[in-house]
Amino acid sequence: MLKSPARQPSSRFHAAGRVELERLPGLHEVRDNDRHELFIRKIRQCAVVFDFTDPLADLQGKDIKRQTLSELVEYITTQRNVIIEQVYPEVFSMFASNLFRPIPPQVNPSGDAYDPEEDEPVLEMAWPHLQVIYEFFLRFVESPEFNANVAKKYIDHNFILQLLDLFDSEDPRERDFLKTTLHRIYGKFLNLRAFIRRSINNIFFQFIYETERHNGVAELLEILGSIINGFALPLKEEHKIFLTRVLIPLHKVKSLILYHPQLTYCVVQFLEKDPTLTEEVVTGLLRYWPKVNSPKEVMFLNELEEILDVAERALYYWNNEYIVNLIAENITVIMPIMFGALYKHSKTHWNSTIHGLVFSALKTMMQMDPVLFDECSEEYKMSRTE
Repeated sequence: MLKSPARQPSSRFHAAGRVELERLPGLHEVRDNDRHELFIRKIRQCAVVFDFTDPLADLQGKDIKRQTLSELVEYITTQRNVIIEQVYPEVFSMFASNLFRPIPPQVNPSGDAYDPEEDEPVLEMAWPHLQVIYEFFLRFVESPEFNANVAKKYIDHNFILQLLDLFDSEDPRERDFLKTTLHRIYGKFLNLRAFIRRSINNIFFQFIYETERHNGVAELLEILGSIINGFALPLKEEHKIFLTRVLIPLHKVKSLILYHPQLTYCVVQFLEKDPTLTEEVVTGLLRYWPKVNSPKEVMFLNELEEILDVAERALYYWNNEYIVNLIAENITVIMPIMFGALYKHSKTHWNSTIHGLVFSALKTMMQMDPVLFDECSEEYKMSRTE
C-alpha cells in the first residue's frame, strides 16, 4: 500500500519574525474608563501572526493570543457599548492580517480522482487562532451595536473578493465559517448584494470552463440557495440568466458529486419561484445527461424527481380547505386563467398521480361555478380549432 504524500499546511502565513506578546490585564480587571483603550490594545495584539508550521515555536505567544481572542469574544458578546467607531479599523485590520493569505495548490486530486470518503481534507494548522477570529468577527457583525454605515468603509469590493478567495481553502471548518460570514454580510449590506452575486458567478464560470477545481462550490451554492429563496417575483432577467448560464452548466463538471445536493436545492428554489422555467431546466439536464457514468446518471434522475415533485406539490393546494375557499371567492378571475393548463394536463399528462390531481382540481372548479366552467371549456376547444 502506497503512503500518502507528506501533508503541507493548506496556507502559509507571513509571520513578522519573533514577536513577544505582553500578557495584558483582563478587561474586567480595569476601570470602566480604561476598558476601551485596553480593548483596542488586545485587538492589536491579536493582529500578530504566528508560524504554525513549527508546533514548538512561540508557544507562550500563541497561548496569550488564543486566550486574548477568547476573552474578546466573550467581551463583545456580553458587554454593551463596546463597538465604538474607533474599534472598526482595528477589527478589520486584525481580521485581514490573520485571514487574508494566499491559498496554495491543493494536495488532494481533483475531479473523478477525488474520493471524499478516502481523501482527507488538508486542515489548517493555525486553526486554534483562526476559529476564534471567525467567531469574534461574526459576533462583531451580528451585534445590535454594529453600524453598517461605519463598516462600509472597510467592507468594500476588495474585502469581498479577498473573502471569496478563502472559499478555496481545503479545510471544511473554515469554509463553513466563511459561508456564515458572507451570508451575514449579504444580509446587512444591500449595496454589495449585486457585486457578491456577480463575483460568485465569476468563480463558477472559471470553475466550469477553465479549472474544474474549487473547494468551496458546495458552500457558495448553499449561500445562493438562501439568496434565491429571497428573490422577489417576477424574477429579474439577470436571475434567469444565472440559472441557464451557471446552474445548469454546473451539471457537466466531473466533480458534480461534491456539490450536487446544494445545486439541486438551488434549481428547485428557482422552479418554486417560477414553474415556467421547468422546460428550460429539464432540457438543460438532458443536454448534459451522462451517457457512460451510472453514478452521475442516478444523480440526474434524483434531481428530475425533485423537479417533478415541485409540480405535484403545487397541485396539493387543492386539498387545502383555506386555499380552496379563497379560489371559490375569486373563481370568476381564477378559472379563466387556470382552466387551459389544467384541462390540457388532464388529457395528456403521462404521470398518473399528477393526472389524478389535475382531474380533481377541474372537478372542484366545476362544482364552484358550473356555468363558467362550461364557458371556459367551450372557449378552450374553440381556441384549439382556430
